[in-house]
Amino acid sequence: MRHLMSPLDFSVEELDRLMNLAVDIEANPAKYAHACQGKKLATLFYEPSTRTRLSHEAAMLNLGGSVLGFSSAESSSAAKGESVSDTIRTVSCYADICAMRHPKEGAPMVACQHSSIPVINAGDGGHQHPTQTLTDLLTIRNLKGRLDNMVIGLCGDLKFGRTVHSLIHALVRYSGIKFILISPEELRLPGYMRFDVLDKGNIPYKEVVRLEDALPKLDLLYMTRVQKERFFNEEDYVRMKDFYILDSKKMELAPKDMYVLHPLPRVNEISVEVDNDPRAAYFKQTKYGVYIRMALILTLLNIEV
Repeated sequence: MRHLMSPLDFSVEELDRLMNLAVDIEANPAKYAHACQGKKLATLFYEPSTRTRLSHEAAMLNLGGSVLGFSSAESSSAAKGESVSDTIRTVSCYADICAMRHPKEGAPMVACQHSSIPVINAGDGGHQHPTQTLTDLLTIRNLKGRLDNMVIGLCGDLKFGRTVHSLIHALVRYSGIKFILISPEELRLPGYMRFDVLDKGNIPYKEVVRLEDALPKLDLLYMTRVQKERFFNEEDYVRMKDFYILDSKKMELAPKDMYVLHPLPRVNEISVEVDNDPRAAYFKQTKYGVYIRMALILTLLNIEV
């Protein structure tokens, strides 16, 4: 039995197979429409979520399975003090596979240690968000035709952004990857990511404050929102939240083949006027999220079609 806690749980070869399966699912939906008939997915979401929860549920429903679960800690027995380990032991009696989002880093890891069903980490605090990373990799590969030899700009909340941390972990395994890290001083990529991942792997990167300085050099721009829920006080959040706003004028500085990704939800860091730019790929990204999660569910349940 396998779980997904981190993008590194799959080798590069396994990731390729997963993405190839997702591509086949997109091309042949009817072929997979009953693959999970009789199977149940439990969604245990201790934090608010739209895309991640609904895309897991859509993925299972598209495969002919069913879903059950809760969408906030307040509506679960966690409100009564139940531990994650007891919750997952209980849910293992009801479902065949589980997706968990939790505000505490490492909570899904605790769950998988006590689970008798596969557990998918659907986001744990500011730590990891592996299914978003799988979505990002599939999107990049489909749009650019490759996952190597690119200059990737990561912009916004690089300190607390779990999507950024997961994506860096995944992309450093491909050759010719360079990063431009775009953030204010207060939201820089954490030292452990810079030293233990980028420096240790001899991955070229540059840290800049101005988005305008980075745009002309990028193959891909990954925007993130400043996350209010990760800040300890309102004053710091208000000061940081409008630091970057990508608009049509800034997009004029970018190469014609530079795509813009965003894990969503956005607040105002991407102006709605950018939505009509053919390089805006964040809603395509959302669509690819369903296909890759369908592929992941099939893979973790060892179902071959």
